[in-house]
Amino acid sequence: MQQIEFKIGDLPSTEKIIELYDNSGINRPTSDPGRIEMMYLNSNLVITAWDGDLLIGISRSLTDFCYACYLSDLAVSKEYQKHGIGKKLIEITQREIGEETALILLSAPTAMDYYPKVGFDQITNGFIIKRKK
Repeated sequence: MQQIEFKIGDLPSTEKIIELYDNSGINRPTSDPGRIEMMYLNSNLVITAWDGDLLIGISRSLTDFCYACYLSDLAVSKEYQKHGIGKKLIEITQREIGEETALILLSAPTAMDYYPKVGFDQITNGFIIKRKK
């Protein structure tokens, strides 16, 4: 592992994103490249982590940069997990949105123990209408 480079606003190719998702264990519709592409084209804060030319981490958010930010994806390649890359992606997201903006996310059941370790408080006052597909 060489020096990890973090980039703000550079959109990787859909193929690289799908490869990362499949490698990280995150559950996303990777069999539908068009949907993955639209997810990123309609997001306004994307931060990536690179080991050379290899995409090893990504965070994807929707935000107004003044009140609320929804961190909708946080993925790190399995072989790079537990090296602080996800935490750094979250820290950069927080820096970009500013201190007046709340950072909100929905956790996968398998990540419920992770988020309190990196500074998130669990909330009970949320609601969801789930997607149909």
